[in-house]
Amino acid sequence: MELADRIVELVRPTIEGLGYLLVRVQVSGRQRLRLQIMAERADDQPMMVDDCALLSRAVSAVLDVEDPISAAYTLELSSPGIDRPLVQLADFERFIGKEARVELSRPIDGRRRFQGRLLGTRGEMVRLALAGSNIEVEVAHADIQRAKLVLTDELLSACGRSQADL
Repeated sequence: MELADRIVELVRPTIEGLGYLLVRVQVSGRQRLRLQIMAERADDQPMMVDDCALLSRAVSAVLDVEDPISAAYTLELSSPGIDRPLVQLADFERFIGKEARVELSRPIDGRRRFQGRLLGTRGEMVRLALAGSNIEVEVAHADIQRAKLVLTDELLSACGRSQADL
């Protein structure tokens, strides 16, 4: 089991027990590890600094007891932001109609990067209407290396914000 998967198992119950959803766990770095945990409120309210502080303290306590990382590391706890990563298959359903960038671990028809409007899922496949064309593609969720929403005026207005707020 990879370290990030082990950490997910350790921290998810605490995060969910506090009324939040775990979005993503990433471990990076060589000399000094960086543990990045993204979470969001389960009630769909915006994450505030106090939310991150609460989660950081709770997650730190779990990690101190379980000690899954033997070396020194930096813990970063954050919200996913407006142009959030899309990780779970459910994320691609939740954000139907929004613009997304998808990068695959292996090429399909010579392409690894796609951008377009999310059309949802079909089984384990993610559907996307490519930007600037009438072409629709389906990619296996398992083949997605990285995906995130694209920051557009439409996305900002859906979040109740404008470019002037940024």
